[in-house]
Amino acid sequence: MENSFTMRKPYDMHMHLRQGELLATTVRDQSKWFCGGLVMPNTIPPVSTPERLTDYAGQIRKLNPDFRTVMSFKLLPGMKSSVVRKLHDAGAAVGKLYPAGATTNSEDGVKTWHNIKIALATMCDLGMILSIHCERPDAYCLDREYKYHSEFRAIAKAFPDLKIVFEHISDRRSIDLVDGMGENIAGTITAHHLLLTLDDVIGGNMNPHNFCKPVVKTERDRAAIREAAFSGNKKFFFGSDSAPHLRIKKESGSAGGGIYSAPCAVPLMAELFEQYGCLDKLENFMSVFGPEFYGLPVSEDKITLVKAGFRIPDEIDGVVPLMAGKNVSWSYHKGILKTIMESELYLRNSSC
Repeated sequence: MENSFTMRKPYDMHMHLRQGELLATTVRDQSKWFCGGLVMPNTIPPVSTPERLTDYAGQIRKLNPDFRTVMSFKLLPGMKSSVVRKLHDAGAAVGKLYPAGATTNSEDGVKTWHNIKIALATMCDLGMILSIHCERPDAYCLDREYKYHSEFRAIAKAFPDLKIVFEHISDRRSIDLVDGMGENIAGTITAHHLLLTLDDVIGGNMNPHNFCKPVVKTERDRAAIREAAFSGNKKFFFGSDSAPHLRIKKESGSAGGGIYSAPCAVPLMAELFEQYGCLDKLENFMSVFGPEFYGLPVSEDKITLVKAGFRIPDEIDGVVPLMAGKNVSWSYHKGILKTIMESELYLRNSSC
């Protein structure tokens, strides 16, 4: 068994960096493992104007000027072509469609794609990419993703030249949908949908830290998602959907959907891919297919993992991460690990 593994530094093509004090935490944790990625716009207020986009990008850049952000804006009903063009000129590469009420801060979202036809047509003209949280909020919770398929097909048919990403696939039927469509259609896969099933949320005691949107589903769904990730099919690539909520809010009577995976996704993925004998497929899945679809240069920076062991912290700045307390076989190369270990938090919580 190999004791080290080197690959090009990954991109995270779906991340929630949040606002305020949490922004510093997320940028720090994302930057340790990823060279950059796609920033989601469901802040309060949303990133839906060029001024907000410029301000948000500036805040991130100030925290880490080397982190390569791909900025997105939130599609709102009735959004004008002129606004989309100004957002594009301000640096937005992606428009994000949130069905109204589907997830965190989406109450102002889109009820039907017909309400954003003009915006989508403008995005297509500008060569922008459409990212969709594919759930129908009024459907049964385990069928919400599948019930959105008809809307997804309708958008793809209306705009055949538009690149579209089916985000955070959780249902085996969505794998088939994406795989059966044209090369302009792709799907992201998260660490938690590769690792968890509904049993990890409600199989024993309720675990709100494993609750996300779309919810993790059955073993059969997880198996299909794993097969897609391991397959080497370039239509499927990594997007963590890392979305922190403070522990105090997660353990309240109304837990928000979201799993914080940024601090541990890479070693967890290395462990999973090795377990299934396809560690050689990890680099393409995490570092190549995503940026290629988005038209980004693949990172020239390398990251080396070693069989040194890594204990995922129980808590990070008030947030419980994915698989908190778990011992993972893969960790940073010691030269990089030293930088992380200088943090008092990691000295206190990690047994590397």
